Amino acid sequence: MFRGMFARPENGKMYWKEFMHQCNDIGIGSLGIVTIISVFIGAVSTIQTAYQLVSPLLPKTIIAQIVRDTVILEFAPTLTCIVLAGVIGSKIASELGNMRVSEQIDALEIMGINTKAYLIAPKIVAGVLMIPLLIIISMTLGIWGGRLAGVAAGILSGETYDRGLLDGFKAYNVFFALAKSFVFAFIICSIPAFYGYYVKGGALEIGRSSTKAVVVSCVLLLIADYVLSALLL
Repeated sequence: MFRGMFARPENGKMYWKEFMHQCNDIGIGSLGIVTIISVFIGAVSTIQTAYQLVSPLLPKTIIAQIVRDTVILEFAPTLTCIVLAGVIGSKIASELGNMRVSEQIDALEIMGINTKAYLIAPKIVAGVLMIPLLIIISMTLGIWGGRLAGVAAGILSGETYDRGLLDGFKAYNVFFALAKSFVFAFIICSIPAFYGYYVKGGALEIGRSSTKAVVVSCVLLLIADYVLSALLL
């Protein structure tokens, strides 16, 4: 499938229009669910961290440090991408599967269009571009949600939380999270595209293909998470 994607576009404007359409679907279309997940993940992290740190010898700034590193290293890239695998992956698989079953892909090929380059490449490129941006937003909102919950619950003051965010901060953690997000974005878009493009049968097979694409994507995300953590940390 990847080999067939690398071809000269028949019409550059047509490919660009499809690319922008996918950027809108993947980026703007997923912004709402990413916002909700990120804020509540940060809020729950703050409350649970404060619940477990019962020693009076530990400063409250450590709560912000733990929430910061947990959100950046794991929650924002991994949990968000698992959710996106269900949202984006099922959409890509079902869209391509429906086009295959209804013979729209065959019609495009008869017209001389490289369907792998036109239908799949814009989705993968748009996903690799937009999903890391969503992860950056997720990290920011997760940390802000942790601050909001900490102040609202009376766990710690906003000044204490902000001071904890700056203590022991490592910029490499952000690089690691972005590195994971690029790999995860490729998996989220390429695996469902494969299952959707090569589906055979009718509507029942489209549903099975979408489900299988999401399951395989989630498993590969977890495997990639472990491998990248072992290599980069």
